[in-house]
Amino acid sequence: MSQAVLSLLLAGLAYFLGNRSSPTVTLDSATVTGLSSGSVNEFLGIPFAQPPTGQLRFQLPQALPPYNASFSATAYGPACPQRAKEILIGSGLPTETLDYLKFFNNSIVAPLPAEDCLTLNVIAPSDATPDSKLPVVVWIYGGAFEGGTTKGYNGTVIVDKAVSLGVPAIYVSMNYRLNAFGFLASQEVKDAGVGNLGLQDQRLALYWIQKYINAFGGDPTKVTIWGESAGAISAALHMVTNDGNPDGLFRAAFMQSGSAFPVGDILKGQKYYDALVSETRCSSASDTLQCLREVPYETLLDAVNQSPSAFSYQSTVLAWQPRVDGVFLTDEPHKLVQQGSVANIPFVNGVCDDEGTLFSFPSLNITTISLRTDAQFEEYLKTYRFPDAPITTIQELMEFYPANVSQGSPFDTGGLNAITPQFKRIAAFQGDVTFEAFRRFLLQQRSGKQPLWTYVTKRLKTLPVLGAFHGSDIFNVYGGQDMASYLVRFVNNLDPNGGTDLYWPQYTTAKPHMLEFLDGLIPQALTEDTYRVEAMEFLTNVMLGYSL
Repeated sequence: MSQAVLSLLLAGLAYFLGNRSSPTVTLDSATVTGLSSGSVNEFLGIPFAQPPTGQLRFQLPQALPPYNASFSATAYGPACPQRAKEILIGSGLPTETLDYLKFFNNSIVAPLPAEDCLTLNVIAPSDATPDSKLPVVVWIYGGAFEGGTTKGYNGTVIVDKAVSLGVPAIYVSMNYRLNAFGFLASQEVKDAGVGNLGLQDQRLALYWIQKYINAFGGDPTKVTIWGESAGAISAALHMVTNDGNPDGLFRAAFMQSGSAFPVGDILKGQKYYDALVSETRCSSASDTLQCLREVPYETLLDAVNQSPSAFSYQSTVLAWQPRVDGVFLTDEPHKLVQQGSVANIPFVNGVCDDEGTLFSFPSLNITTISLRTDAQFEEYLKTYRFPDAPITTIQELMEFYPANVSQGSPFDTGGLNAITPQFKRIAAFQGDVTFEAFRRFLLQQRSGKQPLWTYVTKRLKTLPVLGAFHGSDIFNVYGGQDMASYLVRFVNNLDPNGGTDLYWPQYTTAKPHMLEFLDGLIPQALTEDTYRVEAMEFLTNVMLGYSL
């Protein structure tokens, strides 16, 4: 080929690429322009609510009026205000473990957050049209209700995986308010009817999807909500709100490391509200909630950063989290489950094998306090986790979670990973109390009433100290691995099975089938959800009586 002909071809290609029209959709009377990215079209940073700023701070999210001005949707919107946090990393840990911890710390830092943050993203196959009627998967990010952003998750991977398996789908993700901005809790908040604002943001985004997803090629009757950690807990709470009536917003749920967690009354957040009022010098105001609305953003955020985080000493006893407000949550979530106030939909609820290791680093001797003895562990349980429980209950619980390192987490690693005398014990307890016990509780309560599946991922099991840690299953889906295949088939068919992956049986109490994700030559295996039965049964009963 001559140089002249090659130059002509390259010029033609450049002209074609430069003039190829960007994808557009029509929302009301507005034209929205997105990005064409290979096999998908991306529409990013679409506002779905009025900015929760000024007098709309600490108010229920307000729907937007009809779109009437065209705009570009080519960049993610800003993250919602984040509670500053990071895992304090001590010395002496293996390099591989340090690398993962540093990666985790970097991943939980959201760039340039702002109060005006209620936006969502839609990623669709490039050939989708309003007549396609594709199922929709809605991602709710985790982050302990303190941090998180849609930008850190590449939905293109999910859409490409779905297309490659012949089960095309549309991916949606939304930002929602976090920490005090989204989960302020107190008598004042209850009286004003403005609790659980972060969950209300998510709910409004789901209503937006019902109204507009058809324009992108989606079917509003085929929506699956999907989340990890706080996102999975959020999905479970959407299942128990509104008397268990999903109101047509979703038909299935896929929950990774999170369930109907037993949170208590909104008044249990009063001490954090009062501290925030004090830090912002609103204590003398006749209306402290109104004063907080008028506090400068940076002042309020600085005050939020004085509160405990998920990686403070009290760990998963979160300062800012969903609570029973009488509106979104009319009762404690586990009681709603017991009452049968649960959406009658198919769902998946799974965990990582070593959920608690990541949250047990605050107990190491790298802070002002450390947990190194039985007495200190007992004091921790009594002070932070179960302050109203009798000491005999605390001591019995300690027998189910002994200091014997061979029974601790990372599980099934014998005497390895015992970096302090109590670390593996605390990690075992933290994982069960926060993630494992109520996953099993929800499954047992709903067995025989709706299609259920559960899994445990044991990938990265050999990673020193961390093991198959909390959040490690995200690599399985957003890395386009086999969990992504199960997910997209579930989104399409309400059944994760198909293709060449191992058949995944439904869970029942009579046959508690559980899928294992494994490293090595055998990537999946079947087991039964029968580990630590007595310990988790006792722990669940304690938690049923003493909600956070």
